[in-house]
Amino acid sequence: MPKAWTRERRRDYYHKKAKQEKYRSRAAYKLFQIVEKYGFIENGDIVVDLGSAPGGWVQAARKIVGNKGFVLGVDKYPMESFSECNIITIRRDITREETLQQILELLPGKADAVISDVSQNLSGVWEVDHARQIDLAQRAMEIAVRVLKTNGNFFTKAFQGDMFRDFVKKLELHFKIVKIVKPKASRAKSSEMYVLGLKYMSN
Repeated sequence: MPKAWTRERRRDYYHKKAKQEKYRSRAAYKLFQIVEKYGFIENGDIVVDLGSAPGGWVQAARKIVGNKGFVLGVDKYPMESFSECNIITIRRDITREETLQQILELLPGKADAVISDVSQNLSGVWEVDHARQIDLAQRAMEIAVRVLKTNGNFFTKAFQGDMFRDFVKKLELHFKIVKIVKPKASRAKSSEMYVLGLKYMSN
């Protein structure tokens, strides 16, 4: 059976599944799959979702943390509101310093996990797209180390390329365990990878 056919069928599967289960994007299953394997978000946790529009990861995180947890979604693009009282979303650019301050003000306590699927519109020039994505991942990490509690966890998207290894090394300065993962729900032809930092070592 052709590999291209298999990849397209997988993509269609998660797209249809998201519609059937009323998730705003197929990306929800990326988060579910990695959380199921590594258990880095649990019931009752406080979670910050950076680059959260349209809200698929917010929905997934809310399902995991349950009624006792809390999810804060942050994106510069608008999101349709959520009915659950323990979800707050704000329209802010994560690259701006004042966004960090607002996150800190809205959280009910230090975060158990920071997750980020943020990305820029692709230019088609690989070097440019790779550098931009690493910059966003770096900014997400900077926010994470300011809002996470000791032993908290960080999960972010990055693109493979020349700058990827240096980014991973920076994470290793802050987290006891760093893993490079790719969820099954990711498109097979995509160059996106995810980096998981476990057990934040606060200063």
